[in-house]
Amino acid sequence: MFSFFTAATPIPIPNPTQTHLIFPKTHQLFHKKIQKRPSKLAIRCSSTSLQEKVQEKPSGELLKSKKGELVDFLPPIKVAKRVVLVRHGQSSWNAEGRIQGSSDFSVLTQKGEAQAETSRQMLIDDSFDVCFSSPLIRSKRTAEIIWSARKEEMITESDLREIDLYSFQGLLKHEGKAKYGSAYRQWQIDAANFNIDGHYPVRELWARARSCWTKILSHDSRSILVVAHNAVNQALVATAIGLGTEYFRVLLQSNCGVSVLDFTPQPEGGSPSICLNRLNQTPNSPIAGGSSGGSSGGRKTNMRIVLVCRGISTIDPEVSVPYSGDGPLNMLGIIQAQKTAELLLDLKLKTVISSTKIASTETANAISRVQEAADCLGADCVPRYVEMKQFEDLDVEHILKKSSQDAIGSQPLQPGWLNGLENEVTTSLWGQSGKAWRHLLDELSEGSSDQENVLVAVGHPAIHIAMLGHCLNLTEEWMGTFHLDPGSISVIDFPDGPTGRGIIRCINYTAHLGRWSIPITRSTSDDEEF
Repeated sequence: MFSFFTAATPIPIPNPTQTHLIFPKTHQLFHKKIQKRPSKLAIRCSSTSLQEKVQEKPSGELLKSKKGELVDFLPPIKVAKRVVLVRHGQSSWNAEGRIQGSSDFSVLTQKGEAQAETSRQMLIDDSFDVCFSSPLIRSKRTAEIIWSARKEEMITESDLREIDLYSFQGLLKHEGKAKYGSAYRQWQIDAANFNIDGHYPVRELWARARSCWTKILSHDSRSILVVAHNAVNQALVATAIGLGTEYFRVLLQSNCGVSVLDFTPQPEGGSPSICLNRLNQTPNSPIAGGSSGGSSGGRKTNMRIVLVCRGISTIDPEVSVPYSGDGPLNMLGIIQAQKTAELLLDLKLKTVISSTKIASTETANAISRVQEAADCLGADCVPRYVEMKQFEDLDVEHILKKSSQDAIGSQPLQPGWLNGLENEVTTSLWGQSGKAWRHLLDELSEGSSDQENVLVAVGHPAIHIAMLGHCLNLTEEWMGTFHLDPGSISVIDFPDGPTGRGIIRCINYTAHLGRWSIPITRSTSDDEEF
């Protein structure tokens, strides 16, 4: 099992403060200088307009929504809040391949209990004010394991139960297919419009998720743990960042996967701004076993793009705009690159693409060297060749330098920092990222659809954030909704090939960095703000 907290053999670092190993405010969620202009992250949604849009769109097509067309629904908050979502561990019905829905007959398997224990150890040093849990046994038991000896309040919330699937519940998947035919097919390919027993389960789930957010954010707490289920956690993430029911099964939630959302109060009141800090950080590697035959939301896929954020460079602490310089990796950056290379050993890579900047190139070279040496430990073996390519479209440092220092603030890569960019910089970044994303898809399409095809792209966190937006068919105003840390990876699967929609397996995965990863939360007892 790949542990959240597995660390490498300690490597001496001459001066941690110079390598950013210790950074005074790295773990702050927000910086006052970020909000220099009206936020573009107001989350708006209405069930009526959403259902009308879903009915009007072609089946399976993602909407390119504009936030201004929807309606605010999140309650205003007075202080910054962080919400950590955890899906329950593997259940007996998960193992059987049985449709659970909101039924309450399955329990955690031995593997599920172990997954929950791994999550407990991962979060053991993190500070939470309260835990919200689904009332269903499998989720409630997971919450009890993670919460362990904590004294803070645990709240059971009925609306956090799993999606209501009515007559589908309890059936094995092949039984559902045999008994319900076309309805089961619609559940697979067009879940947003899926109807069973006179109900639209996904639409009901989205409405329930919005109700949950009202209760969660209205609670007098700042750091909140929520333990629930696959579908409801998907709905919580999607509704928080302003995505509709057509995004069901696009943002994966694995057993005991952790997702983190940051909420910032608006100076003028109203719904807070949102940043998805990470998505689906799992107890084991998100790429274990390779992509071939891997499951993406229950579907087989052998095409994948892995976005690798380059490590920290020697000049990153010296530039005012986050990581906009062009220098070699510092000691921490070298560690980040090496740990990422080790994680990617679960894949057999043929091509690694990078930005032309030094830190990205060095990160890509580290991945390539480890890949080539992995199968060549004997005296007579021949190293496997990994092709290295550089795309200038992945270079965005020159765009970021156009931003003024006051627009960003001096702290690097705070969640939502892209909101501090001026409009012209945001537009340039978005346009550049669109070219880069199309370039990657073209590169992916050159591989055989019958063979494992994994593309690794190394670059600045900003270009990867923007490309995630293109993958999800969003607009540039969503860029500040996502966050990536140096050394992190994000994984996108393509079960329908490069021309189909991408399924996000994880965003900002950092568990492979071990002791050098950024904690989920920090103690807030002595701080006025995160």
